[in-house]
Amino acid sequence: MAVRITEECIACEACAPECPVAAILEEGHEKNPYDDYFYVKPESCVECVDHADAPRCAEACPTEGAIVWDMPYTTEFNEYYASRNEEGIYKIREHKKKGLMLPEVKEQKFIADIAMSEREAEANVQEF
Repeated sequence: MAVRITEECIACEACAPECPVAAILEEGHEKNPYDDYFYVKPESCVECVDHADAPRCAEACPTEGAIVWDMPYTTEFNEYYASRNEEGIYKIREHKKKGLMLPEVKEQKFIADIAMSEREAEANVQEF
């Protein structure tokens, strides 16, 4: 996933149409675990790698702190995503044959230049 929308989101709808892989779900969507703000599907987000120089959602977002860095969606962070899915922080898609679409099933691209300290601190993507 690599980016996450926080409760700072004002649900203005600026980010969703900018996502080249349709990874952003509006509030109230059945696959969104949150009622009050938008959600990035971690199993789909590619941080706009091969689409733009920076995450387009953050460029469109008018609210500072609404879009933050998260861990790369790679096998190294499989347990991280599995546990956060169990906690209800994420609602990772379940494939009929492949099961839960965790990084061990399908890794996603990410911007390697983002320091792990930035990701761990959930730094604001808009500052990239």
